[in-house]
Amino acid sequence: MELKYAAEWFDFANTDLSTAEFLLAMHPQPLEIICYHCQQSAEKYLKGYLIYTGVIEPPKTHNLILLHSMCLDTDSCFGEISHACEALNRYGVQPRYPHELEILEQDMIKAIEYARHIRSFGHIAELAAKLIPLDIE
Repeated sequence: MELKYAAEWFDFANTDLSTAEFLLAMHPQPLEIICYHCQQSAEKYLKGYLIYTGVIEPPKTHNLILLHSMCLDTDSCFGEISHACEALNRYGVQPRYPHELEILEQDMIKAIEYARHIRSFGHIAELAAKLIPLDIE
């Protein structure tokens, strides 16, 4: 059951990142929404990893720093994505409300880069490749 549940989280993470990449073609680009989907993607990759490693129900939080810390507790290699998690953390809630956070184009470009970095990070990439082919319907 954990494998299927983790696969669902990885699938949703991929969808969030694909959505952010799709929105790049819009003019004007919805910077806040793109950054939000990048954060959501990272959050779901981390939660999928935690589920896979035995944390059956990850905390109901958008805090990437907390989720990253939990992953780091299971494997020190997660230090490689510390900066990406810290940078994306601010996009979890604030971009959903007007005038809460000023986001510039270069912020959005970095958010896409950070989300892609998390997706391609060794443990995440290996698990996603292993789990996504599972029939999650």
